[in-house]
Amino acid sequence: MRLSLATLAQVAPEVRRPAYDPREVQVGVVHLGVGGFHRAHQAVYLDDAIAQGDRLWGIVGVSMRKPDVAQALAAQDGLYTVETLDVTPTFRVIGALRRARTLPLDPDGVLADLAAATTHLVTLTVTEKGYCLAGEGLDFAHPDIIHDLTHPDAPRSAAGVLVAGLARRRAGGGAPLTVISCDNLMDNGARLRASVLALAERRDPGLARWIEGAVAFPDTMVDCIVPAATDASRARTDAVLGLADHASVQREAYSEWVIADRFAGPAPDWRSLGVTITDDVAAARRLKLHVLNAAHSALAYLGLERGHALVRQAIADPELAARLDALMRDEVAPALPELPVADYWRRTRARFANPAIDHRLDQIGEDGAFKLSQRLYPLILANARAGRPTAGMLAVVQAYLRRHPPADAAALQHLFPAELWSDPDLRRALTPTPLPLQD
Repeated sequence: MRLSLATLAQVAPEVRRPAYDPREVQVGVVHLGVGGFHRAHQAVYLDDAIAQGDRLWGIVGVSMRKPDVAQALAAQDGLYTVETLDVTPTFRVIGALRRARTLPLDPDGVLADLAAATTHLVTLTVTEKGYCLAGEGLDFAHPDIIHDLTHPDAPRSAAGVLVAGLARRRAGGGAPLTVISCDNLMDNGARLRASVLALAERRDPGLARWIEGAVAFPDTMVDCIVPAATDASRARTDAVLGLADHASVQREAYSEWVIADRFAGPAPDWRSLGVTITDDVAAARRLKLHVLNAAHSALAYLGLERGHALVRQAIADPELAARLDALMRDEVAPALPELPVADYWRRTRARFANPAIDHRLDQIGEDGAFKLSQRLYPLILANARAGRPTAGMLAVVQAYLRRHPPADAAALQHLFPAELWSDPDLRRALTPTPLPLQD
């Protein structure tokens, strides 16, 4: 039988169940991008908030493109299992996700949820490219943005969904709202706010002014390694659960969430949940982005070339590990002198080596052009301008280019910011070279 409210009582006793009746939970959160990371991270924090007695924080999860996840969750009454991978794995059923929708199939339902007076938070994990950015601003030439300007009530982009939902919210009375980006994007809250305001200005300048006053977009940083679910991980979960779970996820034990102290309207008691509320998210986010995320990209492109499939295999490769150690010591740390790079890398290296986690390098390597623009290019530029080493970071970019060779010189140039490409030494270093012989 399948996990659901009707079968929840049959879950094996060693599996932690919701400490409340999910039927009694009120939806107060809309989440855009209901993939594995959200279900393994933010939803767990909100599940804890509900377990503490605050029943306002049930979630509507929105699949932005495909219906698979939403349909799997709907068939299970929103219930799913989180497997925490450690020396001894643990399993927990999450009850916080109360509804699941697919944006292309039900845009009106999604916009109605955003407009509802009971909705107080919107969170997003739509990946970096889901923000439709060009440089520092919204890309008005992006096909999704063009579509959203001409079909505002059937939006495709995250910014389009927010603008359309906020337009309905304003028309219905305009309760304040907090919108929290949880993607690996520098200044994620500020950039999301700027994108939403830019799109709203094109639609209705009055709406843009209302958003400026009624909606908060705090910056945030999230950290938890969440490998993609596999047939093997689902089989493990089903065996322990005693039921079939088509929406289970896996994650490491470590988890962090840092949010800037800028909220509009009600919010959970974040600090009691282990969330860090601060006036300065930038330091935590820069460490995560330029150390953990950058190292993940380095292991992905360099490790795949050496025949590795998983992060733990790549970090166990003595040559690769030594290259990563040197990269952090000689290039990343000098570019971030105010941050504790060495200590953070030591902890991150140990997390990468977790023998229970099968984190696929090809999964990490997806959307590489955008990820590298956030994770490595700013440090390459800073070091080049200061006369510091860049060879290790450039080697990562070269490995990416060997795996995804550009069609021509114009396509190659398009991958890089103008200030990087205009440096003749960097431009020569970024010209693709033949793939070296494998060890």
